[in-house]
Amino acid sequence: MPRAFHPQDKEQDAPSFHELCQPVENIFIGMPPLEARGNRPLQMNFEHQLKALIFYHLEEHTSGRHLLQVLEEDEFAREVIAPPDGIKKSSFFEAINSRGLEQLTYVFQELQAKAAKILPREHAELGNLVAIDGSLIDAVLSMYWADYRNDCKKAKVHLGFDINQSIPSKIFFTDGKADERPFVRQILLSGQTGVMDRYYQCHKDFDLWQTEEKSFACRIRGNTKKTCIKSNTVKPGSIVFYDAMVLLGTPGVNQTEKELRVVGYRIDDKVYWIATNRYDLSAEEIATIYKLRWNIEIFFGWWKRHLKVYHLIARSKHGLMVQILGGLITYLLLAIYCHEHYKEKVSIKRVRELRIKIQNEARYLENDLPTHPCQQTDLYNLKEQKWRSYAIT
Repeated sequence: MPRAFHPQDKEQDAPSFHELCQPVENIFIGMPPLEARGNRPLQMNFEHQLKALIFYHLEEHTSGRHLLQVLEEDEFAREVIAPPDGIKKSSFFEAINSRGLEQLTYVFQELQAKAAKILPREHAELGNLVAIDGSLIDAVLSMYWADYRNDCKKAKVHLGFDINQSIPSKIFFTDGKADERPFVRQILLSGQTGVMDRYYQCHKDFDLWQTEEKSFACRIRGNTKKTCIKSNTVKPGSIVFYDAMVLLGTPGVNQTEKELRVVGYRIDDKVYWIATNRYDLSAEEIATIYKLRWNIEIFFGWWKRHLKVYHLIARSKHGLMVQILGGLITYLLLAIYCHEHYKEKVSIKRVRELRIKIQNEARYLENDLPTHPCQQTDLYNLKEQKWRSYAIT
């Protein structure tokens, strides 16, 4: 049966952790149910699994064992994050390695749509911009499925990143050797402009994307042959030195069938060539679009470093996908939290402030808990009454 969250008096009584998780309150309605294996009841339901993943990334835990230790020993984590009866090591890793992937995918998609409605849009005059890129996740040799090289293992995340709102929009997951180009068609939607680096240069794809009426701005190699069809006027003193309609590639070998626009510009003696089918923008705006592609690189670096995505919880493909989705959900929650509280983008400053708030609330909870055994008969209900959050019916 679908579950619903019923937080109450968030502004006055809910602690910071539950304020952070507030945007998922309605997402559980309609979510695919999480079922136990066989006749065994679930010791860790999906709500607890999701909270544990958010807590893991937010508090910079270093491993699944470290998180389990905190859930057992820390009063706040035991009462707010863990299931009411605690969690065994076997149950925790069973949940991470075999359950929750479909539900996490659903939560990510719904939360991303909610964030897109809440967060402000920048560079709207340039259209709906989606940076597309892949990023490697370090694995260990025992992760046999993560093919990369003989002497190392890596997985790869293929991400669509909404440049206008600075949030991830779509994700696909493969081993480290997988080609990134096929995922462009799955990430890019009609009405969006895909912004990509030189790795994505493929003349057959350029023709295909234009046939599918998908817009793109892709950097190309400087030595790519260009057959000029029509030259456009370049403004004097501009960073742009080339703007023309061309056919790309060598005739009879790899030349494009459809003409497209190529813009060349120079910054600090470095030359950039951009192939695009955006004819409605000036050459300078095309250059600006490609400059904004760097935002996805900033995101990858920040996300991996400050949410500890590279500290693995599990070594199975399922477990790593669960962790990656948990990290993306945590980032989306932080994006909404920072906007609603500070009208700002996600920053490590605000994340550290949130961590301090949670730690202070943890001390309060620890000092205010009953000490007599008779008063400790139902600490889980006490937690629900005290924090007035995450009451599940």
